[in-house]
Amino acid sequence: MDWGTELWDQFEVLERHTQWGLDLLDRYVKFVKERTEVEQAYAKQLRSLVKKYLPKRPTKDDPESKFSQQQSFIQLLQEVNDFAGQRELVAENLSVRVCLELAKYSQEMKQERKMHFQEGRRAQQQLENGFKQLENSKRKFERDCREAEKAAQTAERLDQDINATKADVEKAKQQAHLRNHMAEESKNEYAAQLQRFNRDQAHFYFSQMPQIFDKLQDMDERRATHLGAGYGLLSEAELQVVPIIAKCLEGMKVAADAVDAKNDSQVLIELHKSGFARPGDVEFEDFSQPMNRAPSDSSLGTPSDGRAELRGSGRIRAKRWPFGKKNKPRPPSLSPLGGPLPSVLPNGPPSPRSGRDPLAILSEISKSVKPRLASFRSFRAGRGAVVTEDFSHLPPEQQRKRLQQQLEERNRELQKEVDQREALKKMKDVYEKTPQMGDPASLEPQITETLRNIERLKLEVQKYEAWLAEAESRVLSNRGDSLNRQTRPPDPPASAPPASSSSSSSSNSGSQENKESSEEPPSEEAQDTSIYTEFDEEFEEPTSPIGQCVAIYHFEGSSEGTISMAEGEDLSLMEEDKGDGWTRVRRKQGGEGYVPTSYLRVTLH
Repeated sequence: MDWGTELWDQFEVLERHTQWGLDLLDRYVKFVKERTEVEQAYAKQLRSLVKKYLPKRPTKDDPESKFSQQQSFIQLLQEVNDFAGQRELVAENLSVRVCLELAKYSQEMKQERKMHFQEGRRAQQQLENGFKQLENSKRKFERDCREAEKAAQTAERLDQDINATKADVEKAKQQAHLRNHMAEESKNEYAAQLQRFNRDQAHFYFSQMPQIFDKLQDMDERRATHLGAGYGLLSEAELQVVPIIAKCLEGMKVAADAVDAKNDSQVLIELHKSGFARPGDVEFEDFSQPMNRAPSDSSLGTPSDGRAELRGSGRIRAKRWPFGKKNKPRPPSLSPLGGPLPSVLPNGPPSPRSGRDPLAILSEISKSVKPRLASFRSFRAGRGAVVTEDFSHLPPEQQRKRLQQQLEERNRELQKEVDQREALKKMKDVYEKTPQMGDPASLEPQITETLRNIERLKLEVQKYEAWLAEAESRVLSNRGDSLNRQTRPPDPPASAPPASSSSSSSSNSGSQENKESSEEPPSEEAQDTSIYTEFDEEFEEPTSPIGQCVAIYHFEGSSEGTISMAEGEDLSLMEEDKGDGWTRVRRKQGGEGYVPTSYLRVTLH
């Protein structure tokens, strides 16, 4: 069934229907255009939202980026940004494949429809003109027939009239004959016109207009097909991005699942732990001691076994000093803030020969030697400290991390300079073999500059390695001090020494003072050393190892009192680290000395 057969007489209906179809096509194009604007605005707002919440600082400079929560949030923002990109892709596909193509097709359909209806109206106009000519010939034939009949009646009346002349009768007969002839011509013309009109009308209704209607039907069906395809493009544009959007949503879920509270807590510890040892117990200050002290209390108490007993802190009592009778040199101790401890303590305690109370001397030594942890108030005040090259203004753990970062950066720069030097040397060799490619002498300044940079970077690497080793030893020292403080038993309460021991010690001390009175007064360094020597005399040297250890790194042992070791070498642990960053070990081949604690992996018996 087609329009030309079934709708042969519905020209106006078809005209309205085809116009409605084109209007619908234009409405859909307008709808898609506005939908595209909505998608673009949505994507733009999403991108603006993502940009608003993305960190302003680079990721490598942002400490918060190390937390899984922050990483998941950034990943979620990136997924939203990708989602916005897919919305932009949908808008682009709709704009190109729907708006532009359907708008162009709509213009083509309008031109085709206009052409078909112009052809139909032209055919209608021709049929109407033929019908008018038929009507005119019909009216002329009718008029000529009436005129001929009237002329025949007039001629017959004059022929019967006796008063009429023969000339009048002949004239009337000629007029009647002429009218009959004209009526016959009008009849023939009318018949021919009628035949022509019927032929044109049959052609119009059975051939010409059905063809036009069929073309309009084909045009309308093609328009509907394209419109349906346009409807499909709307969903197809969405379906194309659905897999990627699904991946974006899956990425958001993965980011949500990636939040690790335990790891974030550990990251916070690694970022902000200072490496300081926690403060020890506040010592009891006995202000009643001077009142109750006997005259003999100025000497060290001697227990019943005859060995001198130190009446000081438990930590000092357990301290073993390397500068004893055996005169074994020990590497310089490291202070908690970096660098060796001064050999002469400012306002240091005098030797026991000076007549001062040995208990007070022990207290001063304990306060000056042991690492002290700054309070929280000092931590806050230290934030405004002057920045130093070795980062000694930072807490030990943060100093170690910053030094490690600086060392890695210097190593990368050094490797880059070495690679550049090798490349320049190869280029110079090429220039020497093929002079037409370039002058070898032109590369000498660059090679010289590279060598200077390499030497400078090597010095910096050595400098940072030394600082890093010192910082690591200080961190391990503070960690060991904190561990010992947690595990050691509480100090026993101080008690007055026995009278006999006090008297004996007092007499010995007095005789020693008399013996040394004629000698030259010792220096502060000698006084400090003599105190350590006296302490060391009260302890025995261990002859068996207290544990085993493995060398993690190679150590030369070039300074006095140290011993060299190779990486992976098994050693015997003779003395633990006492907080200065050095441990005394013994090699299997023989030989005993100190090595950095941070270079060892220790296993105690």
